[in-house]
Amino acid sequence: MLLRKFLFYIHLGLVFHVVICFKDTTEVPRFEDSLNNLTVSLGREAVFTCVVNDLGSYRVAWLRVDTQTILTIATHVITKNHRIAVNHSDRRVWFLHIHDVRQSDRGWYMCQLNTDPMKSQTAYLDVVVPPDILDYPTSSDQVAREGANVTLRCAAHGVPTPIVVWRKEAGDLLPTSNFSDTHNSSVSGAVLQLTKVSRLHMGAYLCIASNGVPPSVSKRVMLVVHFPPIMTIQNQLVGAKESDTVHLDCHSEAFPRSINYWTINDQIISQSDKRFEISAIERGYEVDMRLTIKKVGRTTFGTYSCISKNSLGDTDGTIKLYSLSGKFEEMQYNEVGDFEDASDVSELEALKRSGATRLHKTILFLAIYFVS
Repeated sequence: MLLRKFLFYIHLGLVFHVVICFKDTTEVPRFEDSLNNLTVSLGREAVFTCVVNDLGSYRVAWLRVDTQTILTIATHVITKNHRIAVNHSDRRVWFLHIHDVRQSDRGWYMCQLNTDPMKSQTAYLDVVVPPDILDYPTSSDQVAREGANVTLRCAAHGVPTPIVVWRKEAGDLLPTSNFSDTHNSSVSGAVLQLTKVSRLHMGAYLCIASNGVPPSVSKRVMLVVHFPPIMTIQNQLVGAKESDTVHLDCHSEAFPRSINYWTINDQIISQSDKRFEISAIERGYEVDMRLTIKKVGRTTFGTYSCISKNSLGDTDGTIKLYSLSGKFEEMQYNEVGDFEDASDVSELEALKRSGATRLHKTILFLAIYFVS
């Protein structure tokens, strides 16, 4: 029984060998076109196309050259790789399918005919990988004190190697020393050096990686710069008449956010004080402070201070509100902030009148001179 089975398998092998090696003596197959190289993104499908004329009884086989692996013979898949498939159109156009392409599929492939001598064509499969940003080596959100140096890093990988570009999310220009052109809005390179950071550096930065394989990817890194408050006042001397409505304005910059309030003659102004209205407009680290004096009176003249405090320090600005009387300004202001009435002419008025007298005398002199 065993001998009979052995002889059967030998006979079957001889038949298969005869079928494979049988040659059509009338026509010799030939390739019509060359086998094209392919570039396929990771996870997509790669399809090689081999066009053979006058195949006759010959067979087409697909091979992996670099690993010397037979993939298919005719319509049969030989390899155990379940992602490999083969089909044809009228036994003339033969397709090798590689589904869900992986980086390990990169290499040389061969379309082979079992002629004597053997005929073949080869082509290369290149597998490209979209860029990806690695979380661990890439910088996370940063907090720095104003004047410190900050380094932002972005680690990206892909095939081909990605190009990394830094830019501010808001589209602002980057105030760095990485480039000579101060109008650049982006910086190329995996490392972004920020020297002596200021509040102008504060904001969201985007690390963008691209390598020509869509999609490009980005990571957002927030830079927070801490600095003590500073105060800016445009008008430190304001004049008003009684019953006027007056606005006093201060501009504060601070981070962390500051506590802001007003005082009059060193007394804190309460939100419930009906003589005043307090408002503030915040824009990031900037605050526009406004104190509205609804109706100017003797109790509202004096020295006002706008004060800003945070954990790094405090600052203040001073505005003096004085009374306007008659045609001329008088600044009869004392330490308490009261304004006293003057029975005689103020110094400013006296100066103006003396100037008018001198002008009158000059005109009279010229008139006498020309008449004589």
